Amino acid sequence: MIFAELDYAAAYSDSVHTAPTAEFVYTPPASLHGARQIVVKPNLGYPVGPPVTVSMAVLGRVLSGLRHHSPQAEILIVEGVCSKLSFEAIMAKNGVHALLDEGMRLLDADQLDWVEYPNRSPQPVRFKTLWAPKLLQTVDGCLSVSAFKRTQLKGEALISASLKNLYGLMPRAKYKARSPHSRGQLHRPSVPLVLQDVYFTLGSFFHGGVVDCTEKFVSRDWQPDRGDGIPIGQVIWGNDLLAVDRTACAIAKEATPSYITALDPLRPPRSIP
Repeated sequence: MIFAELDYAAAYSDSVHTAPTAEFVYTPPASLHGARQIVVKPNLGYPVGPPVTVSMAVLGRVLSGLRHHSPQAEILIVEGVCSKLSFEAIMAKNGVHALLDEGMRLLDADQLDWVEYPNRSPQPVRFKTLWAPKLLQTVDGCLSVSAFKRTQLKGEALISASLKNLYGLMPRAKYKARSPHSRGQLHRPSVPLVLQDVYFTLGSFFHGGVVDCTEKFVSRDWQPDRGDGIPIGQVIWGNDLLAVDRTACAIAKEATPSYITALDPLRPPRSIP
C-alpha cells in the first residue's frame, strides 16, 4: 500500500502547482487555451464570504487567466446555491458581478436543462447515474474553483475541496431530502462514498481544479457555513481534481481523505514521466 501511494503521487503530482495567495497567477491547462466556451464552477453557494466560499481575489485571478488564454471565450460561471436566499441575492452579496466582463455570464445550476450522466465507475457506490446541467457536455471544458473546508459528519472529518465542489451542479429538486434548500440525498450513505460516484460521473468533464487555501475553514460540527478560519496563505491548482485535493490537504495539514484513497486504485493507470 505504501508503494501504491508513492506511485500515485509520482504519476499525478506533476500536474499540481502551489503559490502564496499574493503571488498566484493562473494559467489554465493547455486543453482550455483558445477555448470557445468554458464552465467555471465556483464554491459560492452560501451568502457568506471566505473562507466559507472562495475569495473574489482568487476567483478573479482564475477568470483573468482564462480570459488571457482564451480571449474570445464565453465563460459560464455556474453555481447551485444551498440556502434559503435566492441565487441572485447570494451572487450579489458575494460580489461576483464586479469580476465579470462582457463575455462572462452567471448561471443558476438549478434553472438549467438537466440530463442524466452515467456513472462509469467499475464499482458504483449508490448512484448509477447523476443529474447535472446538460451544458457540461457541450462546452470545451470545465473548471472547479473551491474553498477548502473541514466539517465533522458522523464522527468523521469531511474535507470539501475541488471534487466536493461539484455537488453544487446537481439540482436540488432531484436530490433534496428533509430540507428543500440542500442536497441531502447526496449525503447518504456518506459524502466520501458518494464522492466516488460523483468523480466517475462528472469528473471527466473537468479539465482542472483550483483550491483557495488562503484560509482553511474549520467547522465545529457538520455546518459548512459556521466555524473558524485558519491562515494557510496558499492557492493550489492543477489539471487533476484528486491530485489538487490531495496536495491541498497536505498543505493544510489534513489527512488524505478516504474518498481519495478509495478512488486511487480505481483510476486508470497513468505512466510516470
